[in-house]
Amino acid sequence: MASNGYRNGTGTNKGAIKPPASSNIRSSSFKSRLPPSSNHSPGSALRRTSSASFTTAAGGDGVPGRVRVAVRLRPRNAEESTADADFADCVELQPELKRLKLRKNNWESETYEFDEVLTEFASQKRVYEVVAKPVVESVLDGYNGTVMAYGQTGTGKTFTLGRLGEEDTSARGIMVRSMEEILVNVSRETDSISVSYLQLYMETIQDLLDPANDNISIVEDPRTGDVSLPGATHVEIKDEQSFLELLRLGEAHRIAANTKLNTESSRSHAILMVHVKRSVLGEEVAIPTESDKSSHFVKPPKPLVRKSKLVLVDLAGSERVQKSGSEGHMLEEAKSINLSLSALGKCINALAENSAHVPIRDSKLTRLLRDSFGGTARTSLIVTIGPSPRHRGETASTILFGQRAMKVENMLRIKEEFDYKSLARRLEIQLDKLIAENERQQKAFDDEVERINLEAQNRVSEVERNFTDGLEKERLKCQMEYMESVKKLEEKMIENQQKHQHDGFMKDKCNGEGPGFCEDIAVIKKLLEKETHMRKEAEKEVNKLKSQLGQHMDAGAGGDAEILKLQIALEDEVHQKKKLEEEIIILRSQMLQLTFEADQMRRCLARGGSGNAYPGLDSPMSQVRDSLSGHKTPVSALFDQVGVEKILDLLESEDANVRIHAVKVVANLAAEEANQERIVEAGGLTSLLMLLRSYEDETVRRVAAGAIANLAMNEANQELIMVQGGISLLSTTASDAEDPQTLRMVAGAIANLCGNDKLQATLRSEGGIKALLGMVRCRHPDVLSQVARGIANFAKCESRASTNGIRSGRSLLIDEGALPWIVQSANNDAAPIRRHIELALCHLAQHEANAKDMINGGALWELVRITRDCSREDIRSLARRTLNSSLLFRSEMRRLRIEL
Repeated sequence: MASNGYRNGTGTNKGAIKPPASSNIRSSSFKSRLPPSSNHSPGSALRRTSSASFTTAAGGDGVPGRVRVAVRLRPRNAEESTADADFADCVELQPELKRLKLRKNNWESETYEFDEVLTEFASQKRVYEVVAKPVVESVLDGYNGTVMAYGQTGTGKTFTLGRLGEEDTSARGIMVRSMEEILVNVSRETDSISVSYLQLYMETIQDLLDPANDNISIVEDPRTGDVSLPGATHVEIKDEQSFLELLRLGEAHRIAANTKLNTESSRSHAILMVHVKRSVLGEEVAIPTESDKSSHFVKPPKPLVRKSKLVLVDLAGSERVQKSGSEGHMLEEAKSINLSLSALGKCINALAENSAHVPIRDSKLTRLLRDSFGGTARTSLIVTIGPSPRHRGETASTILFGQRAMKVENMLRIKEEFDYKSLARRLEIQLDKLIAENERQQKAFDDEVERINLEAQNRVSEVERNFTDGLEKERLKCQMEYMESVKKLEEKMIENQQKHQHDGFMKDKCNGEGPGFCEDIAVIKKLLEKETHMRKEAEKEVNKLKSQLGQHMDAGAGGDAEILKLQIALEDEVHQKKKLEEEIIILRSQMLQLTFEADQMRRCLARGGSGNAYPGLDSPMSQVRDSLSGHKTPVSALFDQVGVEKILDLLESEDANVRIHAVKVVANLAAEEANQERIVEAGGLTSLLMLLRSYEDETVRRVAAGAIANLAMNEANQELIMVQGGISLLSTTASDAEDPQTLRMVAGAIANLCGNDKLQATLRSEGGIKALLGMVRCRHPDVLSQVARGIANFAKCESRASTNGIRSGRSLLIDEGALPWIVQSANNDAAPIRRHIELALCHLAQHEANAKDMINGGALWELVRITRDCSREDIRSLARRTLNSSLLFRSEMRRLRIEL
C-alpha cells in the first residue's frame, strides 16, 4: 500500500458509518496513524486504558496507533454457484479506491471504506503483506501485536490465518508466514521465541498442545493490568519445521463440526501466542564534566531485553441457528460463540464511542484481547465476507463490526528491561579474555625474564673468561719483564765486577812494573791506529758500494715500467677469463636446457602414439634416458657443473643479456622443489626481489616474478617473502605492469601466498588482495585463471579459520569488493576460471556472516546453479551442503521458492 493516509469508512447513503479522519504517523503500509488531539477527551479510551498498559524502560508515553481493518471477499463455492446463479453478488469491491458497496436491491447500495479491500483473487502473500507484516515488524521492534480474523462461518477465516500450505506453499496463511519472518530476523545466540496455542471453547480456555490441560485460568497483574496464562504450555521454537509440527498438533485437537454452512466449522476461538525476547543495546548517554561543560564523557550503552508478544486470533464464525441447522450440543456451542462475539462487539462499540464503561469482563475472549483493543498492542483486523445475497444480513453485520473497530485507538509502548544476565555473561567473557591475556602476557614476561637472565649469565661468564685470560696474559707479561730485569741486573753486576778487577790490575801494573808496562801501552796504541786506518778504508769501500748500488737502482727504473705493463696485461687476461667463464656457464645452461626441452618434445611425441619421427633427437633423448636411469637431470646437473653461487653472481652482471639469461636459469632451477632450499640459502630470493625492485626491463621483471612464484610454492619460503617485503613489492609490480605474461607470473605468486593461513591479514594490509583484484583489468584468460585461483585459496583459508573459531566477521574478500567480480565470473567460459570461482563461492558461503551480502549480491543464484550444472560432483555436493546448513540461505530459498 502507498504511504498516504486513508479515510475510515464513510457511507454515502443512509445508515453508513463515518469514523473520524486521521493522519499518518508512520509511512510503512497498513500501519498506525496519529489522530488529532481534538478527537480525544480526558475520558477517552486512551486515558482509561493507560493504567492497563506497561511503561517503557525510558519512561516514554507511547505512540498512538489506530486499529487497522481490511476486508476480504471469498469467491463463490460450488453450492452458491448453483443456487445463486441467477442473482448478482450482494457486494461490489472497488479495491483501487479502498471501497466496498453493499447492495440493498438493484437500485440502492451503501458504500464503505476500509484500510484495504481484498478481492476474491488476492493471494495469501498479499494478504499477509498488507495485514500482518506491519504488525510482525512492530513485534520485532519490541511492541505487542495482534492479528485477528472475524466473519460469518464459512467465509475463509481459518484459510486466511491458519492454512499450513503443505501441498502448495503459496497457500500458507498468516500464522506460518509470520513465524518465517520472525525466525529470519532474530538471532539464535541472543534471542528466543516461544509459542502457546490455545482454544476458547464454551468459555473454557484449553491448551491445544496439551489436551489434558483443559481449564486454564486468566491472571491479571494488579499493578500493570497485563493479562497472562501461567498454566499454558510454552514451547521454544528453533526452526520453521518444529513450528509447523506444533500447528498440526494444535489443529488436530481443535474442535470442529459439520453444519449446513460449513463442513468443517470451527466451534472454538483459536489463539496463537508468540512470545519474542530480543537483546538490544540502549542509547549512549553523554555526561558533561564539572571542569568543562563543553566536553563530554560517553557512558557505554546498557544491555536491554525487549519482550514483545504476537497474538494471532482465529475467531469462530458467527452464525444464525436457522441457517446453520445447529441443534443439541452444537446449539449450545453456537450460543457460546455468539455470546463471546457479542461481548467483543460491545467492547469495541464502547471504545469507538468513548464510553465511560467498557464491559471487558463479560467474556474471557474480551479479557484475553484486552491489550489488543484500547491497550498497548498494534492491532490489525481482517473481516471476511461471502458474495451470496442470501447471507446479506450477516455480511452487513460483519462490515459494520469492521467499521466500528476502525475507530478504536491504541497507545503503543515498548517493554524494555535491563538485561542483567546478558551483562553478566558479557562481563564473564571479558573477564575470561582478560585472564587469558594476562596469562599470555605473564608467560611472555616470564620467558623474557628467563631470556634476559640467560643472556646476563652468558655475558657474565664471557666477561669472567675474558678477565681470567687477560689476567693470565698480564701475569705472564709481568713475569717475563721481571726475568729480563733480573737478567740485565746480573749482566751489569758481572760487568762492574770485571771493571773493578781491571782497574786493580792496571793500578798494580803502574805501581810495580814501570817501563815494561809503558812498552805494552805503545804496542796497544799502534794496534789502535792500525784498526782506525782499517776502519776508514772500510768506510771508503762502503761508500763506493753505495754509489754503485745507486747506479744499479737508476738502471732498474726502466724495468719497473715493463713490470707495470705486464701487470696491466695480466689484469686484462683475468677479465677476459672471467667473461669466458660467464659465457661457458651460459652455454652449459643453454645446452642443458635444450636437452631438457628435447626430452619434453620426445615425450609429447611418444604420448601421441607415433614412432621416432625426428631422428635428430636421438642423442639428447639418450642423455635424458640416462638421467632417468640413474644420472642427474639436466637442471640438477647445472648445480654440480656451474654452482648456484656463480649463477646468482651473474644476476648482477653488467651485460643485460647475461643478466636476463641468468634470471631464466634461476627460474628454471626454482621450478624443482629440491633446488629451492639451496637457492634461498645462497641468497637467491633476496637477489630476485632486488631485481624486481630495481630493474625496469620487462623481461627481467617477468622472469623474476616467475621465479618468485615458483619459490612461493614452499610454505617456509612464503614467510621469507613476507618478511623481506615481497608482498608489497609484488603489489607494486602488479599495478605498474601491463604485459599479460608479467601479470600472470605476479598473479601466480600472490595466489600461492593466498594459500597460507598466516598471511591473510598481511596480504590485505600490504595491498595483496587489491593488487590481485586489480589485475582483472588485463582480461587475459591466463591472468584471470591465476586471480581466480588466488581468491579460491584465500576463501578456503578464511573458511577453515572460521570453522576452527580463529576468526569471525565477514570475509576480507567481501570487504575488499571482490564479490561482484566473483559472481560475474561464475559463468566464465574458461573451465579453470569457472572451477576456481565455484570453489570460492562455496567456501565463502560456509560462513554465516557472509550470507546476507551474498544474497544481496546475487551469489545465491550462482550457488543454486552450481548444485545443478557444475561438471564436478564434489563441488556440487559442497554447494548443496553449504546451502542446506545456512539458515539465511534456506529462508531466502523458501521465500523465492527454490528447491535443490
